[in-house]
Amino acid sequence: QVQLVESGGGLVQPGGSLRLSCAASGTIFSIYNMYWYRQAPGKQRELVASISSGGRTNYADSVKGRFTISRDNVKNTGLQMNSLKIEDTAVYYCRMVQRDGEYWGQGTQVTVSS
Repeated sequence: QVQLVESGGGLVQPGGSLRLSCAASGTIFSIYNMYWYRQAPGKQRELVASISSGGRTNYADSVKGRFTISRDNVKNTGLQMNSLKIEDTAVYYCRMVQRDGEYWGQGTQVTVSS
């Protein structure tokens, strides 16, 4: 079993930056992929960014060039968000997929507003 806890959300003005972190605990295997999703009110959850165990990254078109996903260490994955826009407002979730299944965090709210 794995527990994921997101942190770093908050209120920021348009053009600002935030850094989200996803801390994993429990039984973590050496090979796993990490994902960041977001869900805005009234919208479906969407994939924002992913990073494989080998370090390969992928981003949604809407965040390319502004967001950066990274593995800070074995148990922590970050999402650096720059040049934030009002439409980035959402609850952000991290997800881990490893050989024993998939796990989700509880989410952290990001609000971009002037």
